[in-house]
Amino acid sequence: MVLVIEDQPILRLMAVDLVEEAGFEALEARGADDAVRLLETRDDIRLVFTDIDLADGADGLRLAHVIRDRWPPVGIIVTSGRRRPQSRELPVSGVFFGKPYDRSRVADAMRRMVS
Repeated sequence: MVLVIEDQPILRLMAVDLVEEAGFEALEARGADDAVRLLETRDDIRLVFTDIDLADGADGLRLAHVIRDRWPPVGIIVTSGRRRPQSRELPVSGVFFGKPYDRSRVADAMRRMVS
C-alpha cells in the first residue's frame, strides 16, 4: 500500500494512477493531518509519496521526517516542483524526485523501496 500525499486534486489523481500502474494499491491524503491519521490507523502502508508544499500549511519534508521517526520501515519518496532539497535535508533512505518527474523512474524507485 502506498500513501499519496498531495493537496492538488489533479496531481494527486495522477500520482495515484502512477502508483497503481506500478502495481500497488494507493491511499490518498490531502495533507499532513490526513496522512498521520491514516498511518496511525493502518499497518499496511509500506511507502509514502509526498509533495513538499501542502495546502494546509504543512511541510511535506517535515512530515517525511516525522514518518521516518514514527514508522521507520515505511519508504519515503518526496517530490516538489518548487524546491529541490539537499540530500542532507531528506530523511534517512528518503528519495527525492523533482516535478515533472519521470514516471518510470518513480515507479522503479517504489518497487525497489517496497521489495
